[in-house]
Amino acid sequence: MECHGKEEPKGPVLHIVVVGFHHKRGCQVEFSYPPLVPSEGHDSNNLPEKWKYLPFLALPDGAHNYQEDTVYFHLPPLCEEMKCVYGVSCYRQIEAKALKVRQADVTRETVQKSVCVLSRVPLYGLIQAKLQLITHAYFEEKDFSQISILKELYDHMNGSLRGTTLEGSQVYLGLSPRDLILHYKHKVLILFKLVLLEKKVLFFVSPVHRLVGTLMTVLSLFPGMIDHGLADSSHYHCKSSVSETSESPDPASTDHKMNFKMNIADATEDKSSAFEHLDPHVCRASGSPMSLPQPDLPSHTSPESSESDWETLDPSVLETGEQLEGTVKCLGTESSEPITVQPKSATEHGQLSQGLVSGLEEDQYGLPLAIFTKGYLCLPYMALQQHHLLSDVRVRGFVAGATNILFRQQRHLSDAIIDVEEARIHVDDPELRRILSLSTADLRFSDFLLKHVTENREDVFLDGTGWEGGDEWIRAQFTLYLHSLLASTLQQDNEKLLADYGSAFISAWKITHNYRVWFSNKHPSMAEITPGHPFQGQYSVADVKLRFSHSVQNSERGKKLGNAVITTSRSVVQTGKAVGQSVGGALTNAKSAMSSWFSTLAQPTVTSLPSDSTANKQ
Repeated sequence: MECHGKEEPKGPVLHIVVVGFHHKRGCQVEFSYPPLVPSEGHDSNNLPEKWKYLPFLALPDGAHNYQEDTVYFHLPPLCEEMKCVYGVSCYRQIEAKALKVRQADVTRETVQKSVCVLSRVPLYGLIQAKLQLITHAYFEEKDFSQISILKELYDHMNGSLRGTTLEGSQVYLGLSPRDLILHYKHKVLILFKLVLLEKKVLFFVSPVHRLVGTLMTVLSLFPGMIDHGLADSSHYHCKSSVSETSESPDPASTDHKMNFKMNIADATEDKSSAFEHLDPHVCRASGSPMSLPQPDLPSHTSPESSESDWETLDPSVLETGEQLEGTVKCLGTESSEPITVQPKSATEHGQLSQGLVSGLEEDQYGLPLAIFTKGYLCLPYMALQQHHLLSDVRVRGFVAGATNILFRQQRHLSDAIIDVEEARIHVDDPELRRILSLSTADLRFSDFLLKHVTENREDVFLDGTGWEGGDEWIRAQFTLYLHSLLASTLQQDNEKLLADYGSAFISAWKITHNYRVWFSNKHPSMAEITPGHPFQGQYSVADVKLRFSHSVQNSERGKKLGNAVITTSRSVVQTGKAVGQSVGGALTNAKSAMSSWFSTLAQPTVTSLPSDSTANKQ
């Protein structure tokens, strides 16, 4: 379709759209200003082909369960001159009997509508704050034919946002790393590494505002990512109908659609639901679609084995010098030595590609990293109608959010599923679990963040706004972490430096698209960064407690161990009472001592920042 962006003012807001739920036609666009299709009127239901999913994104699945909600979503550009289109939608519902003017097509007891802003700039929270007020006023009119307020919103937002810079705190409005750390604790760093590895990461929770808030907060930890790193994050292809793709449809494609429709009805009851017929593996390299062999899916001996929190090492394992060289024991089993993949030198990269181009607006350190480019998608909310993207060979990976249980049930289509409600990270692949296991230095870093966030939690006035332990401070720590990581990869004989980040992780990261792009270009300001992990240092007794605490708090095995200790001591005390008061007293004291010992281990161990890292932070 011809791009009509050139015909519109170059303001930050492209369109104001109202999406409603029609009792016969389902979700549909009811109003758009300016019109989404220039040749048609403001009340046209027609959409550009590339934006065919807009109604389902703006009015999310299951919205009727909530009085109001907010959605962030991304749309693909309509032409090469455009970049990712950022959508913010505010949903509300009202009882039909409360309407002053009730159209003839309103046949249900409630009326559900979303007011949506489509923008050129990723100012999610700022747009949401303005949009919520307008949506409230629009519903208070109780007459949805009064659309003048929406035209005024378009003019007002283009006027007020036109001079808004993408630098500074406005970009992060409504995104709280403090809340993220309080909820996920040490696992935040695992989420960070998953994105660096460009894996297929699916966040899952309802309602949508919590989903998109969590996902975008994780991305806000990457320097410059929200500001300038998402421009190419929505370059996906809408699924065309069979008649559009070929005159003689592929039988497999036809079966795919039929099976999907048949399985949706039973999805909530049958775990082998709507996506099982899809190819569970997709081509990881960007390129044309190809016929792929069907590798065997990972087998699970029991639900418990696939559900366990893999991110902690076995409590009995301590990192010795040999393990820091790369041998890691995970879940009590010894893994093989990681495959070391050495990146080509900068000269070789230049010869091959004359410096890989990210296409992003980078700072002097080469950030943001080119993660969301070349078929790696960022979809803060994914509608059920976009399910085909999970197995599209042109999609090499994604960070996406979903509320529909169908996405979660098809675990083989994602590398990691993040249960936001439970703060759990589900990864079936044991090799990926090994790669993502946090090193001792990583645990020190995570514990340092958690300590400062929890210590400043009681200050109501400064909660989230102060420097140390505040949102900006947390982002600064992750910037330091990433700068130090990148600087460490540039050093000669850097094996020991990189081991502090996890040797297996480094090997996997060095072959990702984002690292190869960064490494192939020169970034003079990196010379100012001190290489080495911010929390490198000699292994100590405090680290033993820290690792054991992390395992007990975050793994199913650790939790069972803790419950067993407490239950056993309680049983012994009850038996002691039957034997005699003196023996019972002694056993009670033993129980008290055991509980005290266990509680001490279960508490996050606070580690002080090494002196050389303190210098790096300045």
